[in-house]
Amino acid sequence: MTDIARLFQAFLAPAIFVSATALLVLSINVRLMGIVSRLRQFVHARHDAARNDRAQEGEAYTAQILAIEQRAEMIQRCFLLVLISLAGTITSCLLLGFGLYWKDAAVAAVVLFVLALICLLAGTFYYIREVTVALSSVRDEARDSRFMDLGSPPEIRGQDPL
Repeated sequence: MTDIARLFQAFLAPAIFVSATALLVLSINVRLMGIVSRLRQFVHARHDAARNDRAQEGEAYTAQILAIEQRAEMIQRCFLLVLISLAGTITSCLLLGFGLYWKDAAVAAVVLFVLALICLLAGTFYYIREVTVALSSVRDEARDSRFMDLGSPPEIRGQDPL
């Protein structure tokens, strides 16, 4: 009976860590979806500008697309590192269970858990970096005079006003 209680104790801390990491993954996923949506919007707007011979507008969208792509790459790295951390944590939980009967598995669990935390830390640094530059695209757009004379946003051009 003591072994079962120790097994649950061994699972408890990593299980809480798994839950917290899963919430971070959810947050990163929402952020990535927003970036991808904005990127698609700018790509369509650039295509619309090129099709209608608005070269200056197309250049402005190209600059914004490049900035958003860099942000998307940061979030993608963050996402992958946090997912690797999650997988490492879950695996360390399993190894902790085996560690009750095979001592080398417990050592491997500790090593894997530390590596998972390092991945989580690296992913968090990418997340912090992306958050710090998140408004740069908006600021650049506000300062870019090529965006000031566009009239209505491209996603609502050609639609009748309500």
